[in-house]
Amino acid sequence: MELANRAIDVGLSTNNIGPMLRFWQNDADLRLDNVLPVRRGQKQYRHEVAGSVIKINHYADQLPAAPPSGYRELIIASSDRIKSEHVADPDGNRVCLVPSGHQKINQIAVRLFVRNLGAHRRFYAVALGLAEEPMTGGAAYRAGESLIILEERPDIPLDVGYQGSGWRYITFQVFKVDEVYAQTLAAGAREGLAPTTLGNVARISIILDPDGNWIELSQRAFIVGTVTEASLCSIFCGR
Repeated sequence: MELANRAIDVGLSTNNIGPMLRFWQNDADLRLDNVLPVRRGQKQYRHEVAGSVIKINHYADQLPAAPPSGYRELIIASSDRIKSEHVADPDGNRVCLVPSGHQKINQIAVRLFVRNLGAHRRFYAVALGLAEEPMTGGAAYRAGESLIILEERPDIPLDVGYQGSGWRYITFQVFKVDEVYAQTLAAGAREGLAPTTLGNVARISIILDPDGNWIELSQRAFIVGTVTEASLCSIFCGR
């Protein structure tokens, strides 16, 4: 898989936007890039960090009670930091602020709990074509400047879906989403959402890892310069 942007984006959902914005902009020191109205009752607050976008999706309606996804922690590296600090945002989402170079993290990393480390190793190496890096007690895969860290936890829930608070998905920006989508399915990924065009903004699809965690593939016009094969906007409109 060839990345159009050498970083992954990360999405979370919340009903608690005021305290969340104060945390992410002040405590985590992220820069608000723009606010995207997705649909009635939903806005996405897009924060930039070293080439990645942290997407805080605010819902006016109460989110359903749901188990957390496998995405359990966001790690943010900074050259200004001299020691690691484990914190949590107002919703309890785990964040670790680390010095650049900590565990080979120079940008961001996502910690993912998985039921079967071997199955996810095959998924990230074969279906997504990412390079594995040595990691004590688990595995790690490099996606441009970002890192995905896998830890085996046999008791985590499966197929928890998109609805619910907390970390819910990651995004890979690619050049040709239809081709990448087809290639990943042929290599063992499960279908979440077939490629769909969002106006002239992006063409996106969703694939699922072996535990059912959501991975967005996005062909964003702002990055690659073109969006083709128009269709109706889905629930992900604006992403």
